Amino acid sequence: MKTNKSYMKRLRVTRKGKIVARTPGHNHFNAKESGSGRQRRRRSVSFHAALSNAAKSRFLPN
Repeated sequence: MKTNKSYMKRLRVTRKGKIVARTPGHNHFNAKESGSGRQRRRRSVSFHAALSNAAKSRFLPN
């Protein structure tokens, strides 16, 4: 099965092997957002892979 490339672009693996996801919702329409809201979205969030093995193989490579 192929890896979902659009989803993979939101994830990265740290040096210690954790999977970190980009916070969604900050591509456009940010001028009306409060400063704290924009700052909150700059942080990456830890990704909990509570997925089944089939879903993991679909979204994550190898």
